[in-house]
Amino acid sequence: MKALVQRVTGAAVSTDGQEVGRIGCGLVVFVGVAAGDTESDIDYLVSKTVNLRIFADEAGRFNLSALDIGGGLLLVSQFTLLADTRKGRRPSFTGAAAPEEAERLFDLFVEQARASGLTVATGCFGEYMQVDIHNDGTVTILMDRR
Repeated sequence: MKALVQRVTGAAVSTDGQEVGRIGCGLVVFVGVAAGDTESDIDYLVSKTVNLRIFADEAGRFNLSALDIGGGLLLVSQFTLLADTRKGRRPSFTGAAAPEEAERLFDLFVEQARASGLTVATGCFGEYMQVDIHNDGTVTILMDRR
């Protein structure tokens, strides 16, 4: 399981021209579910995400988490994080979980994130989405459970 985390001042996701999720200051998290991922991977990445200290304290140091600042989370399923580009010019996605399993695990990821107490918005699993991101300092971190 991979999570690409971006610190934002605000973000929104739309499907078919309709906004389906929006947050203010917080984190956009693109979640890629790999074949063989389990609930323990979710436990690890949700905890890591909500506690990741990438917000500035009064001294300007990365010392605060989304929990500390009461930030929001915009969670977007993103199977393309599992792309294998080592051979040829067309990425292979054979490492991604089957859609049914990926959706089940993504939904559990969302449930656990909501249990943290943070405001959580999501995109629509398996749909074509447009994500409007206002990066905050262009802080982008890739977390890989494996």
